[in-house]
Amino acid sequence: MKERENWGSKIGLILAMSGNAIGLGNFWRFPYQAAKNGGGAFMLPYVIALFVLGIPIILVEWMQGRYGGKYGHGTIGYMVYLQSREKIKPKRAAILGSICGMIVIGVTVLVNSYYNHIIGWTLGYGIFTAAGKTMDANVSTGDFFVNYVTSPGPVFIFWIISLGFLALAVTRGIQKGIEAWAKLMMPILYVFGFILIFKSVTIGAPVKPEWSALKGLDYLWSPRWSELSWQTALAASGQIFFTLSLGMGIIQNYASYIKEDDDIVLSSLTTVGLNEFAEVILGGTIVIPICYAFLGAEGLSQSIGLTFISLPNIFRAVNGGRAIGTLWFILLFCAGITSAIAMYNYIVAILEEDMGFTRKKASILVFALYIIVGLPVGLEQIITKTAGFAYFSEVDNWVGTYFLVIMGLIEIVVTGWLMKDSFLDEINRGAYWKLPSWVYNVVIKFITPISILLLLIGSTMDYIKQGYFKLVPDFVAKTPELVPWVNGARIIIIIVFTLGFIGTYRSIKKVYGEELESNSVIIKK
Repeated sequence: MKERENWGSKIGLILAMSGNAIGLGNFWRFPYQAAKNGGGAFMLPYVIALFVLGIPIILVEWMQGRYGGKYGHGTIGYMVYLQSREKIKPKRAAILGSICGMIVIGVTVLVNSYYNHIIGWTLGYGIFTAAGKTMDANVSTGDFFVNYVTSPGPVFIFWIISLGFLALAVTRGIQKGIEAWAKLMMPILYVFGFILIFKSVTIGAPVKPEWSALKGLDYLWSPRWSELSWQTALAASGQIFFTLSLGMGIIQNYASYIKEDDDIVLSSLTTVGLNEFAEVILGGTIVIPICYAFLGAEGLSQSIGLTFISLPNIFRAVNGGRAIGTLWFILLFCAGITSAIAMYNYIVAILEEDMGFTRKKASILVFALYIIVGLPVGLEQIITKTAGFAYFSEVDNWVGTYFLVIMGLIEIVVTGWLMKDSFLDEINRGAYWKLPSWVYNVVIKFITPISILLLLIGSTMDYIKQGYFKLVPDFVAKTPELVPWVNGARIIIIIVFTLGFIGTYRSIKKVYGEELESNSVIIKK
């Protein structure tokens, strides 16, 4: 078996794993989700979901990663196969592993197809803000954004530069590339975050007395029991999946490079802590107070427009806004890159470990792959001359949201019910704080899977209500020119998922063909 690279240091591992979790969702998605769902009303189910869903699943994913790494594997298909064959026959385990491989390949390929474009936008906006172009009062920030996303030059130049950063980091390997990049980018992210927090909370009430920065914090942290709803709980639970990168297979991939006796309990909890600090403390304290001070609560509940339209408008109005805006977009760029590297590395690991490519060749192939799958995301706006984002939305609705929950359910069921009783032995090996048995017997086997199932049922009902299962979804029903982009997204999803299933099954069969032939476990460590 080929010798696999390990992380060079514990701090490098923690920073890289935290960088994987800390992304655009912390500074862009969290503030508008929290504001749209009632601020303090959102935080109540958010905290519950963190303990019921987030921490149990991330512990499972760290364990799966180290378990797979012991066998020389860094991808989820193998890991689920190895775990589930303990209770079900290898042939069925291979099907289950292939389904998981299919979902994760779909996530890492298709989420990065649009995520990399957003990273490119943050880089472009950072440069344009530093140059003063976004500060021109003669052009509204809305028009500037539309002009940006419909112009081939900036869209493709900054997108390809961002992809180049990813390719360079991953090509250099785990220690010299991903770990070194995390050690550089993560401190920058936190330093810039604290600078922006200071400016945000000291901005006062420049528009209306009732719209102050401190009242923005009060809006986020005051419990609002009357505004609690099932919809709020769904949004909070979905944010936990998104922010911790659960169900994407990339935590398992990073964890597969750790040593057999490394402490994964403490490492996983540290990762959660750093991510939540970045999301709730940094992300919440930068965006929500400053936007509340200028826009009030309703102005916060935008999506892409919050970062690329509303905030640039605010930067024009505050002292030192040009410098603040530049720092903000550099922070977003750093956060986006550290997350996208993990997805990039997952596909590289498939090509390197399953197909025998060198890391350099695999990285170049993935670069080309992301160019191909990312073209529709950029071309939609350029061709339609609108900021409709129908292709983007359809891919995100399914691959970046819905299937993450399905994947989380499979992971927790496989670990809780198909791995026999070796879970505690596996996760507690080398642990300073041992995971108590009740966490496995009560939380992982019952509370978490039931909670995920309820989340999945609620999400499905919500998708039906919003018309996502229709041939023509409601969100493009009144814009027929965008319907082909939705259908194109659906075709691409089906193609990628089909290839992902076939490729994963063939990889499992190539390594464990003798087990599948005899339908009994032969290879065991």
